[in-house]
Amino acid sequence: MNFQKYFKKAVDKKASDIHLVGDSFPVLRIDGRLVKIDEERLDPKELEEVIYKEMFDIQKKPDKAKELQQQFEDNKELDLSYKSAERYFRINLHRQQGKIGLAARLIPESIPGPKEIGLDETLYNLTHLNDGLILVVGQSGSGKSTTLASMLDIINKERRAHIITIEDPIEYRIQEKQSTIEQREIGFDTNSFSSALKYSLRQDPNVIMVGEMRDIETFASALTAAETGHLVISTLHTSTAVETITRIVDIFSADKENQVISQLSSTLRAVISQQLLSKIGGGRIASREIMINNNAVSNLIKSKKFKQIYTSIQTGKKEGMITMNKAIDNLLNNGDISEEVANRRKRNVDTKATYY
Repeated sequence: MNFQKYFKKAVDKKASDIHLVGDSFPVLRIDGRLVKIDEERLDPKELEEVIYKEMFDIQKKPDKAKELQQQFEDNKELDLSYKSAERYFRINLHRQQGKIGLAARLIPESIPGPKEIGLDETLYNLTHLNDGLILVVGQSGSGKSTTLASMLDIINKERRAHIITIEDPIEYRIQEKQSTIEQREIGFDTNSFSSALKYSLRQDPNVIMVGEMRDIETFASALTAAETGHLVISTLHTSTAVETITRIVDIFSADKENQVISQLSSTLRAVISQQLLSKIGGGRIASREIMINNNAVSNLIKSKKFKQIYTSIQTGKKEGMITMNKAIDNLLNNGDISEEVANRRKRNVDTKATYY
């Protein structure tokens, strides 16, 4: 099996993802759509052999290769980074019906600038904050990591800051400019997000980027870090600002609820919800809902009136807030997306659901 050809083809065709699953056709995701790239199904045994060789044997340290292989065999899941065709990929290994599967996300060669990803003045201004919590939320493949990297690169260019990133795995390799940067990878440099975040407070950081908020310990440590004079930027797999705040509150036990609500109301700076939409003429473009935690939003969080936050976003234009539906309308009016795409990706305001 010519394993490398799939990665080269992904690069050549500017795909965002590769999917290789035993007994299935190999496919690429191009401009949001899955495209079959071979007429033969992948042999499960052959695919597993080549993945084990490429993902594990290629490791520089035999002990680390053995450890990664054992992790995958024990957990049936594994995230890691991989380089092929002179490009980095974020890899997820998994099993389905006993057969191995690989999903690979192509990491752009360089961090895109604000104009390239439509980072507006509101988001640019957020990079000037010295403390608090900024959350970029959305479904998988919505460009959250790219937005985070672009915001960090602005800080890197404009401030003398100590930036610590905690990632699983590391995606964008950030080159130091004005800032001092440490990028820590789960499984290689630290054991967990929560542990790395906890101890990062002793490493004199100004900015901490947490690749993903996954558990209660990480949430608690992030709130504490934001509360104690650090700027914390992270992601969540939620769809809206309202859902994000509800999710954070709900993850804690009832006896911690009031404390968490108090911390959120004072430390949360913004929630940026985004999705990628198909552009007219090819490619994709980000549509973003932006919630800024002003006095009105903070009071709604304190009083647990989370659903009313949507109204505050609607009326907060002067402070840079915008609803997802309004952001989509703007893209439609600018001629960036079709009416069909706009109607399909708008949210039902009553349920905050997204239709795909």
